[in-house]
Amino acid sequence: MGDSTRDIEDVAALVAEVEQQERELVLTRFTHDDAWQLGCLLVELAAERGLGVTVDVRKGPQQVFHAAREGTSPDNDSWVARKVRVVERFGASSYLTGLRARAKGKDFNTKHQLPLQEYAAHGGAFPVRVEGVGIVGVVTVSGLAQADDHALVVEALRIHDAGSA
Repeated sequence: MGDSTRDIEDVAALVAEVEQQERELVLTRFTHDDAWQLGCLLVELAAERGLGVTVDVRKGPQQVFHAAREGTSPDNDSWVARKVRVVERFGASSYLTGLRARAKGKDFNTKHQLPLQEYAAHGGAFPVRVEGVGIVGVVTVSGLAQADDHALVVEALRIHDAGSA
């Protein structure tokens, strides 16, 4: 089996895993207070681990929480905005959207004819879904490798969801 076949299989497995995360991580509600608590939780996790990340939580188009830890720069704010646009346009996490393009052997921006300076299908932005409503916001982390940005958001959403159940 060649490297490219293995890579496609690995990407397909990742696509399935992230699709499952999106099906599982559906909240019963998402208020401004929930957005704030989720943002604070992400900052606490990052601080405990010494991670330099920017955290952004939006409810609808409104930015409810934004924090930049030591080691970040304005470039991370740009990454956040670009990842959020992907979630808002495609209704899926920025990681999943990028993986789906990769699974088809395509470059996301070229495939969708979207400018690189406005859209980044890299891990870290995750749709906030509420049961019976759909997507009501976006939670984003920027500063780590894309799989790690995504994993941190998923971890925080799981903890937040368990705490509000």
